Amino acid sequence: MVQRRTILAGIPAAALFAPAVARAQAGFPDRTVRYIVPFPPGGLTDIMARLVGQKLSEIWGKPVVIENRAGGNALIGADAVAKSAPDGHTLLAITMTHTVNATLFPHAPFDFRRDLTTVSVLGSLPLVVVVNAEKSPARSLADLIALARTQRLNAGSSGNGSPPHLGLELVRGVAQAGDNITHVPYRGGAPSVTDLAAGNLDFMVSNLPECIAQIQGGRLRPLAITSATRHPLVPDVPTVKEAGQPALEMTNWTAMMLPAAVPAPLLGKIETDTLAAIRDPEVSRKAREGGFTVEAWDRARSVAYVAEETARWARLIQDAGLRAD
Repeated sequence: MVQRRTILAGIPAAALFAPAVARAQAGFPDRTVRYIVPFPPGGLTDIMARLVGQKLSEIWGKPVVIENRAGGNALIGADAVAKSAPDGHTLLAITMTHTVNATLFPHAPFDFRRDLTTVSVLGSLPLVVVVNAEKSPARSLADLIALARTQRLNAGSSGNGSPPHLGLELVRGVAQAGDNITHVPYRGGAPSVTDLAAGNLDFMVSNLPECIAQIQGGRLRPLAITSATRHPLVPDVPTVKEAGQPALEMTNWTAMMLPAAVPAPLLGKIETDTLAAIRDPEVSRKAREGGFTVEAWDRARSVAYVAEETARWARLIQDAGLRAD
């Protein structure tokens, strides 16, 4: 017995666990996979997760169930994944919001940089400055900025530190509106857009997939889009640069993450299958129809990009003195 323990002691731990890891990879998934979306249904993260999740379900031959776990500025759902078993059966859908949260919420119950790892940046999209088509007098971005300088306006967002929140802060800055703009955070993009369409808000800088149906239905009026070029879904809407405000340019994106402790072979399999899912012609077509630019970046590029975004928004938050409401 002593001799056997001595022999085992000389074997690296990775070699001891290699057969178990290989079996786990070969048999993955062996049950339902949860894909946690830390926002309500209908938002951009939810839209992309459902497209990719459905295709992964076909690839894996097991259900991939979308679980909307909104709240806590998207921290609750992310925390659940960060603390889940690192066996690949719990996925996380994120947006730029989570890179902002890493600085905006320094006492979060998990460490975004340490406890989670990126599988792929799936898609990106612009935001659009929108107002209620029936109630707002603003017919252009210049009109809205003029209103913000002279009147009190309520602007919605999908939560503190979300891209729509940062967008409205940029509008506040270029308009020099100060306290004239009141930020109204929601628990996701879909409910904030619904309230704008109902006339309960004055404007939003909304993610395009979350408001495109309301724009096409005539309930919201788009004033400008935050991308560098016009978007094919709203070709008549000028860019913010064309509207005279290039400082409002910004891009949002959505990605898949996993617990950082997922073994590398399993992580590689999930990466390969996820890229196959998002690159599927039908999935890509539906994503583009929803307003996304399909990125489908590999893990190395995605990890580097998310790290860069986290550092970028940390600088902006610190320079602007933003705090969670």
